[in-house]
Amino acid sequence: MLYALLVLILVALDQVVKYLVVANIPLGEHVPFLPYIMDLTYVQNTGAAFSIFSEHTWILTMISLVVSVILAVALWKGFFRHPLGRLSLTLLLAGAIGNLIDRVRLQYVVDMFHVLFMNFAVFNVADVFVVVGGIAAALYYMFLADRLEHGVK
Repeated sequence: MLYALLVLILVALDQVVKYLVVANIPLGEHVPFLPYIMDLTYVQNTGAAFSIFSEHTWILTMISLVVSVILAVALWKGFFRHPLGRLSLTLLLAGAIGNLIDRVRLQYVVDMFHVLFMNFAVFNVADVFVVVGGIAAALYYMFLADRLEHGVK
């Protein structure tokens, strides 16, 4: 299945970036990435966005696991049949699995992207997949699904 392969590739990308950050940037340190826009900063996040629920890593792990299973079943069962809808679920699943791997293996998530021009949480590749996939899925469902799902077999 094409979407399963894409999930594997995206999860591998997330894990490789995290590995490179851990191997090359000391914890809490940063290196320039995009001047005046973004640094790479190695952070260990036991919580969710902005470190919320940092005392409850196990709950976040369970939520990630349940969401990953639901998304995998939705993809497998064809919740969305059109490629745009399926791609949005693929991005969501890859992001959920990428952070789930960290939570299970490390008890925290490796974050690295630090926006410099505003006060924002440090985030990672999997987080980008979750946000882009979530927005895409919501927009697809609200504005395109009725039109595109009926024409797809």
